[in-house]
Parts: sequence; structure tokens; C-alpha cells
Amino acid sequence: MAPTNVLAIRPDDLDACRALLRTGSKSFYAASFLLPDRIRAPACALYAFCRVADDAIDVAGGDGAAIAALRERISAAYAGYPSDTPYDRAFAATVAAYVIPRAVPDALIEGFTWDVAQRRYETIDDLLGYAARVAGTVGAMMCLLMERRDSETLARATELGLAMQLTNIARDVGEDARAGRLYLPLAWCREEGVDPDAWMAAPRFTSQIARVIGRVLDVADQLYARADSGIAELPIDCRRGIRAARTLYAEIGEQVRRRGMNSVDARAVVSKSRKFEVLARAILAPPRYNNASRFTMFEASRFLVDAVSALPANPLPAHAEPPPFKWWDLHTQALHLIELLEGLERRDRQTAAAGGSGFENFAGEAQRT
Repeated sequence: MAPTNVLAIRPDDLDACRALLRTGSKSFYAASFLLPDRIRAPACALYAFCRVADDAIDVAGGDGAAIAALRERISAAYAGYPSDTPYDRAFAATVAAYVIPRAVPDALIEGFTWDVAQRRYETIDDLLGYAARVAGTVGAMMCLLMERRDSETLARATELGLAMQLTNIARDVGEDARAGRLYLPLAWCREEGVDPDAWMAAPRFTSQIARVIGRVLDVADQLYARADSGIAELPIDCRRGIRAARTLYAEIGEQVRRRGMNSVDARAVVSKSRKFEVLARAILAPPRYNNASRFTMFEASRFLVDAVSALPANPLPAHAEPPPFKWWDLHTQALHLIELLEGLERRDRQTAAAGGSGFENFAGEAQRT
């Protein structure tokens, strides 16, 4: 039997992936409309497989046999003989066509298992290691779909994922605690006089917890600033959508600050009018470069960049040039993004109440807003 055709996703498989996301990952399905058509299809294929993988780990409760079976499916897809499901076939076609290193989906699966285990993180570096798996991997995959493989742009893409995940964590401290999860760095909690176990037994907002949340947001801000240089290097028809998502995510952190860092009693919500204001600013802003970030990267996501760098130079087949950017599509993009954010807020509350795991909590959103 010959390997699966790796250069194109079968139309019926793509339809199945879209149908799954339309009902099972509404956040990403909405977000996909911010992407150019040429990127939307492979992105749907990747997300559909990740959705299935996350569900499999959730159902099995992190069971070792289930994880081993999932890794075997990934191995089969990379060998060109995927399991006979539309999601596996579409995944195999996409990772082959865009030369996505095996280390990237493997790291995402590892992050899923850490979430199921309700793992805690001693230091900010440990937390960034988790964020690299559940969010940096998403940034890396999206960067590869946009056919940007240089180390500099890839590093910035993974760091945008780290920043978004830290924003999620700072925003959802109370909801996570009520679901039995604590993502704040334990060492920072102790430095502020907070015993993590005692606090989890009776979560409440204090000035000490506020300072820990503030420190998490400070690191996120550093990462957002570093990501700007990478966004400026993306294809022109991708930049504004990614910049809008970056700016709106950062605004969530600002809203947490306006609330005095109190994300324990209630989740910070950005008003619709404020979203439009921020979105307009993001769309109209010129590209921004952060020279301080050039040729450096956060250690947490270095392994993702190294995995791509280890591949042969220029491995991709020739693809058509992206079409000229259509400025008149900005209004449509804005409406889709606002609809996405409203839906994500509802979806996140439902997921947190059900104790869902990392991919639905982050992703789509490329990714969780």
C-alpha cells in the first residue's frame, strides 16, 4: 500500500474536520474565518486532530495505554499510513505538506497529559514550559502553515502563544482554583506568604495573590512585545488578524489590572465597545519591531524552534503567492473577531464548569480569549 497523498487534503476529510470543529470547537471554527482561505483548510485539519486527541486523553483520564495509542496514531500519520479516519488522514496530509516536525504534536500531547494530571508549577520557568506545550506549539504550527520557518519568526510565534497562555492563567485564577487547578508559580506564592495548599482549600482574593497575578502579567507583557517583530514578518494577508488577536489578548490582561488584579472573585471581561476600540487600533497600527528580542528566545520554547531548524533547508514545495491584501475586508474581519470573543467567553465558562482540559481551554484561540 502506498503512503497517503501528502500534498492535498481530501475534500470529504476536510468537510468532516470542519463539521467536528463547528460543534466541538466553536471557538476555533469562528477564529478560522480570520485566516486567509489558503491557511484555513490545513489549520482546520490540525485543530480537528488535536480536538480528537484531547478528547481521547480526557475520556481516558490520562491513562497510559490511551496516550500510547494516541502516539501510535501520530507515528502512523507521520509514516504516511494514517488510521482510517478523516481526522488522521487530514492530519497526515497537513504535517507532510508543511513539514511540521514530530516534536510539535508530541509536545502538545504532553501538555494535555499535564492538564489532566492537574500538574502544578514551582517556578515561572516551569510554567512557561507548560505554556510552550499547550500554546507555544499552536503558535509554531500556525507559523509553519504561513510558510515562515526562520528561527527568528518561529521564536516570536511561540512566544506569542506563551503570552496568551499566561494571560489566560492570570484571568482565570478563581475559576481554575474552584476546578481544583492552580497554575500560579508556587515559589512566587510562597514569596508573598501564600501557602498554595491552604489557599486552594479556601481560595480568596488578597493583596498577596494580587502581586503574584501581576508578576505573571508582567512576563506576558514582555512576551507580547517580543512577538511584535514576528507578526511584522508574517505574510501580509495574515498580519492584521494575528495582530488583532495579540492586541485583544493583551487587553484582557489590562482589564485584570483595572480590577486590581482580582481575577479570583470574577473573571475580567472586556466590553464590546472596548474590543472594537482596541481592534481598530490594532488594524490601523503599522508593523512594530522589537530589536531587543532579535536573535534571542525564551528557553521554554527553544526546543520547538530547534526541531524546525533541524530539518533540511527549504523543504517546502512551491506554493502560490498570497493574494493582495484587501483593505475592505477589515470590517468583516472585525465582526468575526468580536463574534469569536463573545463566543469564547461563553465557551470558557462552560468548559471550566465541566473541568475541561488544556486544548479546549486554550486552543483555538489558536487559543482561549
